[in-house]
Amino acid sequence: MPFKPKRPCSYPGCPKLTRGRFCEEHQKLTDKQYEKYQRDPIVKKRYNRTWKRIRDRYINEHPLCERCQKEGKLTPAEEVHHVVPLSRGGTHAADNLMALCTSCHSTITAKEGGRWG
Repeated sequence: MPFKPKRPCSYPGCPKLTRGRFCEEHQKLTDKQYEKYQRDPIVKKRYNRTWKRIRDRYINEHPLCERCQKEGKLTPAEEVHHVVPLSRGGTHAADNLMALCTSCHSTITAKEGGRWG
């Protein structure tokens, strides 16, 4: 299947071509700015270095999307989802985690109203 053509980075004045919204350099910059100015400090506390270690370990143990596997598809997992969100009393325990592809994670999050209202 052919790739979509690369497009210019969306960062003002950057001529680099990329497959995403920003080139690698500006993606890091915008992620840093988001963390610093827009992300809720309470959420920031919950997703610290400990969470990153738990997430990496879980992804290594469950490399495929658990939701897609139930449908008979083999899709690489890219995100770890909390079945019971931390804001509702969930924990980082393995029985409360689910390895998901980005598509499945976005679908679940949108249905729960977590990120987009």
